[in-house]
Amino acid sequence: MNKLKEISIILSEIDDEALIFKFFNSILTKNEVKNISLRWELVKLLDKGVSQRKIVKELNVSLCKITRGSKELKKKNSALKKIIHNKSI
Repeated sequence: MNKLKEISIILSEIDDEALIFKFFNSILTKNEVKNISLRWELVKLLDKGVSQRKIVKELNVSLCKITRGSKELKKKNSALKKIIHNKSI
């Protein structure tokens, strides 16, 4: 089984936000946590309609990262869009 799929299955069965938070902070480096958090923030801003240029200035990220996020949000059945609009968040 694909290891990322295995982790996804395990996390989907856990109903403990604190445990999941600890898991991510245990398995990822501080830099990886920072990068994932930054990407999450930029896709949320894109979804709200904030311009790519404004996001570049606000988050100090490359246009390439923003463009990738934008493309993912535009895909049919975008996983990013579904998760951003998750009613339980």
